[in-house]
Amino acid sequence: MTHFKKKLDFWQIWNMSFGMIGIQFGFALQGGFMSRIFQTLGADKDAIPILWIAAPLTGLLIQPIVGYLSDRTWHKKFGRRKPYFFVGALLSSIALFFTPYSSALWMAAGALWILDASINISMEPFRALVADKLPDSQRSYGFVVQTLIIGIGTWVASNLPWLMTKLGVPNTAPEGVVPDSVKYAFAVGSLVLFTSILYTILKTEEYPPEDLEKFEAEKAKTKGILTGFKEVTGSIAGMPTVMKQLGVVQFFSWFAFFTMWSFATPAITEHVFGATDPSSAAYNNAADSVGNYLGTYGLVSMFAALILSLFTSKYLINRKLLHLASLIAGGLGFILIYFITEPWMLHICFALVGIAWASILSMPYAMLSSSVDPNKMGIYMGIFNMFIVIPQIIAAIGGVNFLYKLLFGEAVINTMLLAGTLLILAGLSNLLITDRKAAHD
Repeated sequence: MTHFKKKLDFWQIWNMSFGMIGIQFGFALQGGFMSRIFQTLGADKDAIPILWIAAPLTGLLIQPIVGYLSDRTWHKKFGRRKPYFFVGALLSSIALFFTPYSSALWMAAGALWILDASINISMEPFRALVADKLPDSQRSYGFVVQTLIIGIGTWVASNLPWLMTKLGVPNTAPEGVVPDSVKYAFAVGSLVLFTSILYTILKTEEYPPEDLEKFEAEKAKTKGILTGFKEVTGSIAGMPTVMKQLGVVQFFSWFAFFTMWSFATPAITEHVFGATDPSSAAYNNAADSVGNYLGTYGLVSMFAALILSLFTSKYLINRKLLHLASLIAGGLGFILIYFITEPWMLHICFALVGIAWASILSMPYAMLSSSVDPNKMGIYMGIFNMFIVIPQIIAAIGGVNFLYKLLFGEAVINTMLLAGTLLILAGLSNLLITDRKAAHD
């Protein structure tokens, strides 16, 4: 039986992507507050990146495997991608709830590893689902709507500890103990993560394989761990040229954002607010403020995605040039953090970063989905994640510390100069992409 992909309206795309709100709650709380948890538990600033190493290593392994398995999955009741949504949601929500209760650095690093592994189980199939359900003419629109949902999740999650403090939840704790405001925020995030993904599971119908008999026969013929390993490695070796070109863009982009997630809290609390003692009220108040400012990039990415979704629902776009301009804007936002004179100016800086974030979460996937075999969409989306996690691994094992000190000097605020420079390089790397089908709707 052949199933033709039909155009979907906004609310159909919204329903099938709604679980991304919960996933982004997990990533935003992880990205905005894990460094704060590490510092609370006694980590030195320069040691923070290596404590993050488990997260990208996990993604490097998990996403291609999940992509391969989901491509080979079909159940008439549970579908293709939805079983992975559910398993990832269940594990992620449990890990997110317990992470801030870590009492030692090794526990926090282990919790981050479990959390990231669990989120990745759900994350990869959401990208593949957009390509599964939408015709090529709607791919940009679909990924932009998904980015709108991610922006909502980023903004709300980044502001949760600040909101908890405003509601009277204690924002300080004894030395070596994570404040209750952070614990409550992670608990709320855990609930949102599970319920939002469950909503997508209940509201989304998946298409069966175009030829079910052929699909089952092929799956039976290629079963086995060794065969699966060969297919994954073969797909890596035979990846399309566009995927390699996008990989360069992704490398610089995600190195820059990993630098921000690792160092924004210590850099801004020290440089802008003059707070350096993680056990002090001044530091914790400043860290809450940093979370609030980080929320700005989620809020702006939400509005940027909203505008783009309205535009791409009616008009075709040049994905390459849009991505180029957006990344350069974000790079300038990072660099401006070094030069601001008042804390409120951070909203301007992170607004520019939000424009880049909206594009990072949509345009590369739209360009990629137009360039790969639709029958291997899951595995290629998983392999594409390599270009996200490899730069983070390099950054975590010393790349950030080496580069920012070499290029700009010892002060931790120089990490933001490094992030800005890398994001501008990412923008310019879009000029490598020459395939018209990938660059245009």
